[in-house]
Amino acid sequence: MAKYTTSKPSWVPEEKDDKFACSVMSGIEGVKDTTTGNINPMLASGKMKPKRRLIMSEDEYVDGVLKGDRMVLSRAITLIESNSSKHFVKAQRVLQRLLPHTGKALRIGITGVPGAGKSTIIEAFGNMLCDRGHRVAVLSVDPTSSVTKGSILGDKTRMGTLSRREEAYIRPSPAGGTLGGVARKSRETMLMCEAAGYDVILIETVGVGQSETTVRSMVDFFMLVVLTGAGDDLQGIKKGIMELADAIVINKADGDNLLKAKVARGEYERMIEYIRPATEG
Repeated sequence: MAKYTTSKPSWVPEEKDDKFACSVMSGIEGVKDTTTGNINPMLASGKMKPKRRLIMSEDEYVDGVLKGDRMVLSRAITLIESNSSKHFVKAQRVLQRLLPHTGKALRIGITGVPGAGKSTIIEAFGNMLCDRGHRVAVLSVDPTSSVTKGSILGDKTRMGTLSRREEAYIRPSPAGGTLGGVARKSRETMLMCEAAGYDVILIETVGVGQSETTVRSMVDFFMLVVLTGAGDDLQGIKKGIMELADAIVINKADGDNLLKAKVARGEYERMIEYIRPATEG
């Protein structure tokens, strides 16, 4: 059982008050809890053993992904993304067996500066694709903190409608310190989604600048989402990510922003004159 301690933190008032907690609960002896949430007292006392997560075989991973089982697909992607050396061999075998079932999807990269509205565009675009009979996989890459090494993985919260559709699958992944706007295993994750039967893959990059262009080599179509008032004609001469885009989408062109968006469109059309297209035509 947990014990109360008589020690008081520095912020506790001198006089005890019913309105203020004046004692701090000590930790549970013998339990090392690295996660948040409540600890089961039966686990803490040792009377009950924690359930071990079922270890899936190579065949179960392959069969589940090919059947389009989203739970198995999620676990297969976790296996692929694992940094553990003991998972590497199995991940390689699973991927090699799934390779013959890939290559049939249209890959679309969606990039832009932070706050440009990439997630909101994907929510609307993904729903439209589902309505037209497509199966859509969204791979959302979240920035990883260089201080805590953690990621929020919160882009899915902006895709409430799309995340509830049977035809859609949304997978957030941490960038893990990889530069270029995508995660280290984004290519492999795309292959897994293709093998699971998703025919349109949308890749939402980390909010990027002019030099994060790795995603361009992974996709069939590259969309750059920009905001109004984001630069002048000089941005077109600077090249970088601008010259790799197949389409430039000016977002948030509603309300008072509509006139500014039309001005921005004219500016970007003039910029394009300075750019040699990455894709012929």
